[in-house]
Amino acid sequence: MKNKQAKLKSLLLGVLISLVFLPAAARASDESEVRSTVQRVFDQLKTRDYSSLYDVLPSSARTRMSRDRFTNALQRAQDMYVLDRLDVGAVRVTGNLAVVDTVLYGRVVNPIQAEGKIVVQQYLVREDGKWRVATGDQATVKRFLASNPAFGKGFKIRPPRIYIKQDNKWVEFSPPRDAGRRR
Repeated sequence: MKNKQAKLKSLLLGVLISLVFLPAAARASDESEVRSTVQRVFDQLKTRDYSSLYDVLPSSARTRMSRDRFTNALQRAQDMYVLDRLDVGAVRVTGNLAVVDTVLYGRVVNPIQAEGKIVVQQYLVREDGKWRVATGDQATVKRFLASNPAFGKGFKIRPPRIYIKQDNKWVEFSPPRDAGRRR
């Protein structure tokens, strides 16, 4: 009888430990996958592998934009900048949603030459078991945040910020208010 009780206690202890530590292990695995996806996307941008980047977009973005249109848009912009490196900060995962704090470093080469960085949160959604980057897809990001208000309460959502290095100091760049408007 004591042997059965000891086995039962051991089994219950094992189940309890699994319930406590398995979610943490799953979160760590998700965070690792998200970090890996963000790094892979950056590497594809850096090497200008735009066709592969298209495959990492959420299905909603792929239905609104063809592969050719997507790759052509990125190719038109490629002569304006050169990416150097990426810093990946905090990763937050809740279910099939993730946000990653990142800093992209690079150089503007046209129309001026300057060192720059973009501080931006990368938004990812999991579809068909794969993480997809929705950062540039504002419609998806807005739906993402509207359908998951608790997700946004766990941390501060910040708009992207662009900096240019002047006199060895990072200075925030604010485009003129009318820059995107046509008359």
